[in-house]
Amino acid sequence: MGVTVLEAILLGVLEGLTEFLPISSTGHLTLASHLLGIPIETDNFAKSFLIVIQLGAILAVLALYLPRFLRDLEVWKRIVVAFIPTGVIGFGLYRLIKDQILGNDLIVVSALIGVGVLLLFVDRWLQGHKKYDDINEMPLAQAALIGVFQGLAALFPGTSRSAATIVGGMLSGLSRRAAAEFSFILAVPTMLAASGYDLLQSADTFPTEGFGLMLVGFIAAFVTALLTVRWLLAFVSRNTFVPFAIYRIVLGGVYAAFFLR
Repeated sequence: MGVTVLEAILLGVLEGLTEFLPISSTGHLTLASHLLGIPIETDNFAKSFLIVIQLGAILAVLALYLPRFLRDLEVWKRIVVAFIPTGVIGFGLYRLIKDQILGNDLIVVSALIGVGVLLLFVDRWLQGHKKYDDINEMPLAQAALIGVFQGLAALFPGTSRSAATIVGGMLSGLSRRAAAEFSFILAVPTMLAASGYDLLQSADTFPTEGFGLMLVGFIAAFVTALLTVRWLLAFVSRNTFVPFAIYRIVLGGVYAAFFLR
């Protein structure tokens, strides 16, 4: 097994910092795993660890948005509609994603740079065409489109689930803040399903100490994500996504220079 307690903490903090920013948590975790010498290309537990610790970040959103989850039927309608295409893509292609796509450096680099360029375009052009400042104003058909974007993000590590749903949200007419909020909220059922399904498929192959390491990473991700979500909402209320787009492009270039041969 290639993950130590200290590495579990570091990866959990990194997950909490990057899950909801449009900069790709998977890309950062893959890069960090390379730097730490964790063989995610061949170690199934390490791959599952990177998937399951996302639960910590997701439950931070659940804690922050619990009143809305409990009371807002309109939000639930949009969550369900958006989750359907995501589920079809994610569950249908789970084995391909887990065995062949996750950890592929070329895909990560291409997605980091390509989506960075796309985010620059979307942020600059579409914000002037926004139609909805609140999630509940968005038609259900637009929620389905966002779900397609989220599902496609799973096929291309480095895309960023957050970036994909934000781009999809802004293409659907949401403001920056509303697109970010829907990205947070839609993450809850999506990542609960992804993590739960991976545990069902792989838990019997984990080493004895594997669940303890996952718990360490889970807690680190939860605490860090609580702070990150609050900061991001405040940031996008006053600023653009351009700094994140530029960061993605630079990171993709650095990643390519060191790990693509």
